[in-house]
Amino acid sequence: MDIKTFTKLAPKLPAEIAVLMRGPTGVGKSQVAKQCADVIGLPFIDVRGSTMSEGDVGGYPDIEGMKETGVMTFCMPSWFVRSCREPVVLMLDEMNRSLPGVQQSFFQLVLDRELGNDKDGNPFKLHPGTRVYAAVNHGSEYDVNEMDPALLRRFWTVDLEPTNQDWLDWAEDASVDPVTIDFIRNHPEHLRVDVSTLDPGSVAPNPASWHRLDESLRHMNMAPTDIAGSGSIELYSLATGFVGTEAAIAYTEFIKRYERVISADDVLSGKIDNDRIKDLQASEALGILDKLVTNSKDNTWTKKQAKQAAAFAKVRGGEQLVYFWNAISKTQKLPNIQALHKEIGGAVVEIVRAARGLSS
Repeated sequence: MDIKTFTKLAPKLPAEIAVLMRGPTGVGKSQVAKQCADVIGLPFIDVRGSTMSEGDVGGYPDIEGMKETGVMTFCMPSWFVRSCREPVVLMLDEMNRSLPGVQQSFFQLVLDRELGNDKDGNPFKLHPGTRVYAAVNHGSEYDVNEMDPALLRRFWTVDLEPTNQDWLDWAEDASVDPVTIDFIRNHPEHLRVDVSTLDPGSVAPNPASWHRLDESLRHMNMAPTDIAGSGSIELYSLATGFVGTEAAIAYTEFIKRYERVISADDVLSGKIDNDRIKDLQASEALGILDKLVTNSKDNTWTKKQAKQAAAFAKVRGGEQLVYFWNAISKTQKLPNIQALHKEIGGAVVEIVRAARGLSS
């Protein structure tokens, strides 16, 4: 399931239905759970099972309390106490890399929505509005414990298969540098590599590593937007440590020649002549059309800008023209849709009719 579909469905489930996300490391499972929490409007608590012992989940004996009451009770972890006091989205991360005792406590939390007990033997229960999300790393390349089948049956289980567009949409909202976004848009093969096909210990790109690289570059005053048009051994060396050699070479070269990349503003201002538009590779042109769609979501175009956008799309023609019109229509930005319809509506209809073998 792609992330867009998941984030539409998961927040609508009843609060008592636990959600299990399975997928390779680095695809953004925790980020997806956080997105769902934002949609629902609840605080997000991320609990990483692989770093915990059994007591970190099920609690530690309350020695002082036992002295007073003579009854064994437990001091429960803060994240669990909060999940009982108020509704939250509780993320149980890396469940199948957890110790068996931790998994058993998670099992009780998912199965019964409770842990521990007070002096009267009553268990502490999750708030009725608290939602439990969990994630496991899934695939032959991971050294993990098998999930208990009985536990799996208690979840709505989803195998996450994020698309490149999922990451591009997320990256734009997360303010990832536009040059990094453009690189992935033009070179989607470098977004993620199946590490099972590489030598053990090899550094390989994944969605999370691209985000960390982008954050590091900006922190070091080497933001891709600022250094576009130039390349350096420092950039290559840094990128290699995050995304591996092959992706680092491609990324460094892309930034070095970035002055040739066309922005949405270039198109809308009429700076790009028809010959250059015709010479673009299909992937490059689609990337520019996507930039125009993104620009359209946030801006109301003037008539002149709409004409320039339409002119670019008409030069590309065919499927790309239809793709652009469909993408703009989905933005629901009515002024831009109306302006573009006057410019390319007829051409789109003719292309569709021709594809269906209909006459004018």
